[in-house]
Amino acid sequence: MVVDRATGDIVHRRFTDIVSFFDPQDVLVINRTRVLRSRLLGTRTSGAPAEILLLKALGNGRYEAMVSPGSKLKPGRRVEIAPGFSAEILDHTERGTRVVRLDSTLPIDQALAQFGHVPLPPYIIRPDAAEDAEDAERYQTVYASEAGSIAAPTAGLHFTNELLAAVSARGVGRAEVVLHVGAGTFKPVDVDDPAQHVMHEEFCSVSSGAAATINDRRSAGGRVWAVGTTSVRALESVSDEHGVAHAGEGETRIFLRPPYRFRIVDRIVTNFHLPRSTLIMLVAAFAGYELTMHAYRAAVTCGYRFYSYGDAMLIL
Repeated sequence: MVVDRATGDIVHRRFTDIVSFFDPQDVLVINRTRVLRSRLLGTRTSGAPAEILLLKALGNGRYEAMVSPGSKLKPGRRVEIAPGFSAEILDHTERGTRVVRLDSTLPIDQALAQFGHVPLPPYIIRPDAAEDAEDAERYQTVYASEAGSIAAPTAGLHFTNELLAAVSARGVGRAEVVLHVGAGTFKPVDVDDPAQHVMHEEFCSVSSGAAATINDRRSAGGRVWAVGTTSVRALESVSDEHGVAHAGEGETRIFLRPPYRFRIVDRIVTNFHLPRSTLIMLVAAFAGYELTMHAYRAAVTCGYRFYSYGDAMLIL
């Protein structure tokens, strides 16, 4: 779906047609984060099953994590994941997650690669073996290189190496940023006033080279294309009121919602999102509430697919 903010027009195209919408002076910004094998399946001392989803590394083998069943996994409890690989529950956090420590006879990265599972969204149901075979690479963008996310930046899944090459062949620049997708991306807005919603922090990084490419292209009249809401949030986190990107890294809690004035992003490629999500609010801030609702009604009527492996929207 192609949504034109200036005219309100909505047209339907194949994703490969996106190449024709670029001008040579534009710059495409992608999020090179890679999904961790952060879903750990194991057993409690009773033999009952348990699950741990690693959210954020805290150092010294410790992670913030979501656990199930939460009522049973209290501080001091241990989950056996594989021979020589276990997790101890250390503490609660103020937002209901846990602090866990991984103990392994192997280096932790190696243990996660060998025994961890791809953290597919819960609505994708596959046997474990099929999950590894079908999704270990499919649930990654072709440019994913820096591990740290619990979910893929799914708008990027539409791009193939061939399509990226076709975009580059038009003279379009490319800049890579990092925003590691965490729980904050998916936490629904469950308060009446979105301003009261608290975002979880997520790691964000924009290099000096990426910032220079973006600024040079923009100063020459090019437009900044952000692939996915994560790229949008990374860019808006490091840009100033004059639309200049600055290199930097750290945690971001930026929550883009109406009435937000975007500083640097001119085009967005994104998937279709759920009601009451921070993601659809970001889209509404960029495209306007009425046009966003009109586009979503059209998407439902036309049978567009939502969710991680769903269809895409280009907002001009």
